[in-house]
Amino acid sequence: MQISDLIPIFATAIATSTPLVLACLGETITERSGVINLSAEGTILMGAMTGFAIAKTLEGLGTVPSLLLGFAGAGLVGATIALIVAFGTLTLKQSQVAIGFVLALLGANLSSFLGNPFVRIPGPTVPSFRIPILQDIPLMGRLFFRSDLLVYFSYAAIALVWIYFYRTRAGLMLRAIGEQPNAAFARGTNVVLMRYLYTLAGGAFMGIAGAAFSLDFKAGWSHLHTAGYGWIALAIVIFGGWNPLRVAISCYLFGILQSLASVAQSTIPDVPTQVFTIAPFLLMILFLVLTSSDWLERLLKLLPSPLDRAASEMIRSTPPAALGRVFEQD
Repeated sequence: MQISDLIPIFATAIATSTPLVLACLGETITERSGVINLSAEGTILMGAMTGFAIAKTLEGLGTVPSLLLGFAGAGLVGATIALIVAFGTLTLKQSQVAIGFVLALLGANLSSFLGNPFVRIPGPTVPSFRIPILQDIPLMGRLFFRSDLLVYFSYAAIALVWIYFYRTRAGLMLRAIGEQPNAAFARGTNVVLMRYLYTLAGGAFMGIAGAAFSLDFKAGWSHLHTAGYGWIALAIVIFGGWNPLRVAISCYLFGILQSLASVAQSTIPDVPTQVFTIAPFLLMILFLVLTSSDWLERLLKLLPSPLDRAASEMIRSTPPAALGRVFEQD
């Protein structure tokens, strides 16, 4: 197989990773504020069902209006589920893990029940759109600019979330309430309110990610249509070190590994298919184990000082200090 044969595989993997990118950005926003939202699995499924149901029902309005309303409805459902998480954990001060896990199971089953009338019927999908001039750039054009508007939206979302995190005062306060909520509160920040807002924003992203599956990359609706992707998103956020750019790159790497596994499955028929299916997950676990080990820290110290610091920041995954902790705001 030549490099030219891999370009379409990589391009497809990057494009189809878009829902995962959006879901992981949403979870990153939420967790950087100090809240763990484990309802991602149920939220994505509810978003997928809601988005497709609305777009299909309103298909008579035209493709674009029905799609926009479908994505809006999915985002609203995602924000609503996140509101339940926020109320239960921030106001009632109950276990973030327990509430999120229950909502993940509830959302998965509720999406199957409510979405039953829409199972396996055709509906509107996001049309492809190639960007003029940019699509003709050697290699980069074929990889990134021959997809559709949802893919380009994800590119913009990655950049905007990163800029918001690290180049704005609001982003600094977001990181502060996830790291040192007491210090942020002492400076006049309403920590609970801000955590509410960021949890809702993250939930909306995850709802839209669900609609991205049913209205684009896995068009249609079926029971447990996106099963497993919510848990994958939670793992990738850790894998990406709660950094929007690293998280997005991790999503693309995961998508590429899955695509390569599919190719290897067809070229090496003697190997059981289950090996290729679980290979991306095993590699992710291996990387997490390696990056958390002491010997890696000693190995990095052998590098010159500037490279040592840069490599450590790139590889190490350090969660927000106050992640999952109850904050008492008097």
